[in-house]
Amino acid sequence: MANIRLIRRRIKGVRNTAKITRAMEMIAASKMRRAQEHGLAGRPYSEKITQVLSALAAMPTEGRALHPCLQCRRPVTSVSIVHITPDRGLAGGLVGNINRKTGSFILEQGVPVKLIATGRKGLDFLRRTGQSVEAEFIGLGDRPSLLDTLPISHIVIDDFSNGAIDEVYLAYTHFVSTMVQEPVIKKLLPVEPAPIPAPQNVDYIYEPESSSVLEGLLPRFVEMQVYHAILESIASEQSARMVAMRNATENAEELIDDLTLAYNKARQEMITAELLDITGGAAALE
Repeated sequence: MANIRLIRRRIKGVRNTAKITRAMEMIAASKMRRAQEHGLAGRPYSEKITQVLSALAAMPTEGRALHPCLQCRRPVTSVSIVHITPDRGLAGGLVGNINRKTGSFILEQGVPVKLIATGRKGLDFLRRTGQSVEAEFIGLGDRPSLLDTLPISHIVIDDFSNGAIDEVYLAYTHFVSTMVQEPVIKKLLPVEPAPIPAPQNVDYIYEPESSSVLEGLLPRFVEMQVYHAILESIASEQSARMVAMRNATENAEELIDDLTLAYNKARQEMITAELLDITGGAAALE
C-alpha cells in the first residue's frame, strides 16, 4: 500500500514538473522568434559596414596616422575577452559550451588576460576559476538596445587605445539554427579588414575625406560588433532553452508513462493478494 502511495505521489510531482517545462517552452518559443528576428536583421548591416571599412582601410595612408583601432602590436603582452553568456540557466549545454570555449582559449594565451563578463552565468564561471574580471554587465534583458551595450564597447576601445591591452576578443554563441548554436571566439581589436571580393572592389568618392570617414566609422564598427554578438547570444539562448524545455517535457511524459505502468502493476498485485487472502479465509472456514 505504501508503495502505491509513493508511486502516486511521484506521478503527481512529475506531472506538475511537465506542466512547468511546457509553459517555459512556450515562453522561450515566443521570445526566440523575436530574438531571431533581431539577430538576423543585424547581419546585413554588420556585413555592409565591414565591406565599407575594408574599402577605407585599403586606401593609401600617406600623410595620415594609422587609427589606433587598426594598430597591430607585437609582441602581444595583454589580452582582453568580452565573455557573453545568459543571465539564466535551463538552456541545455549552451552555457557550458561557451564557458569551456573561453576557458580553453584563456589557457592557450601566454600573457595576462582581462575579462569583461556580460551575463551572470559567465560571471559566476569566471569567479569560480579565479579569472581577472575587469568589468561586469548583468541584467541586460532579452531585448537590449544599442545604448545598453555602449559601455562595453567604450571600455574595450579606451583600454586598447590607451595601450592597456593589445588584443580584444569576443566570446559568444553564434546562432546557426534553432537546433544548432556554435560557441565562437572572434577577434574584435585590432580591426582586421576583410579582403574585398573582386565584384565589390569599387572606387568610391568619400565626402568628407576617407580618413575622416574611417576615424568616425571604426568606433561605430566596434560598437556594432559587440551589440550584434549580444543579439546572437540572446537568440541562441532562447533557442537552446526552448529545445531543452521540450526535451524535459518529453522525458517527463515518458517517466509518467513508466510510473503509471508500475502503479498499475503494483495495484494489480495488491488486488490479487487481497483476493488470495479472501479465498484462503473462505477455504479455512469451510
